[in-house]
Amino acid sequence: MAATLAPPGDLRRLLPGLGMSAAFLGPLVKPLPEGELFCPDALRDDPALGNMVDDGLIAWAGEVGIYQGRLEKLRSYGFGRYMMLAHPAVDDPDRLLAATKCLVAEWAADDYYVDEVELGSDPMVVGSRLARLMSVVDPAAMVPRYAADMDAYHRLQPISEAFRTAMEHLARYASTAQIGRFQHQMAILFLAWCQEADWHANRRTPPVWEYLVQRHLNSYLPPMILVDVLAGYELSAHEFYHPEVRRAYTTAANAAVLVNDIHSAPSESDNDYNLPKVLAQAESLTPKDAMRRTVEIHNELMHTFVELAAQLSVTGSPNLRRFLADIWAWTGGSRRWHATTGRYQRS
Repeated sequence: MAATLAPPGDLRRLLPGLGMSAAFLGPLVKPLPEGELFCPDALRDDPALGNMVDDGLIAWAGEVGIYQGRLEKLRSYGFGRYMMLAHPAVDDPDRLLAATKCLVAEWAADDYYVDEVELGSDPMVVGSRLARLMSVVDPAAMVPRYAADMDAYHRLQPISEAFRTAMEHLARYASTAQIGRFQHQMAILFLAWCQEADWHANRRTPPVWEYLVQRHLNSYLPPMILVDVLAGYELSAHEFYHPEVRRAYTTAANAAVLVNDIHSAPSESDNDYNLPKVLAQAESLTPKDAMRRTVEIHNELMHTFVELAAQLSVTGSPNLRRFLADIWAWTGGSRRWHATTGRYQRS
């Protein structure tokens, strides 16, 4: 199994025996004009493996019916490459495809239900759509008389089929507990999308603190917490749900999703929400200064993650040390993808 990426300083010292080969602190991808991100770069870039995963992704997307007429555009985003970069310890394309399907199902639900009017998004029905979708993610207990009606509805919904089949694929590798934590995190994500729909429906830009609460709920945790699933081990529920452990990886996920804000902001429409936009309005900042402040907030979060992970690694299990190292590596792969994907282009 490939080595995972070593975090810097004390955290690297406190994670012995994992065969870590390198630590990347510098911006090995194109530096941001707004300032340097405190974040690793990707440990591994295997284009052939990424392309193989993307081939499987496009075939699956065609089968379930998401992004009809846009499959070449979907391919250009390189979501299979994303998971290849984010999981450097995993060489199995089928495991990476399982994670990629889950990621793209989440992304498609966001596009179809929350963000893109061209795909049918409507803030007035986000809550009901997501509640119905949750009955696929966490199957609803239903009496037979009405189960057929529910099943008939979902068969006509490409997003429902995407989640159903993606989770079936994930279940080949995930334990019952690991599936349960994914379901839990998806419920939190859907709640966050309802909050965003409220902003759209009421044409309200939230204050910075509320936006950061939403980003805490709407972070990269659903794909990030699959690091042990894909790598073939399992962090115990006792450690996974420990408040300090959860604080550590949620902090990393919050930072990672701000990388999305940094790269997507220049290409988003005027009615989209991102941290630079919210900061600019709330604190009367120029776009450049708002982007610089976003980088600073990201870096504060990542430094906090490193401090927490170092503390937890002193007394935690070997699997916890491995999990934290894999989270660090995931942030680096995610950072590389955001800087290079066809989905976001900086002028």
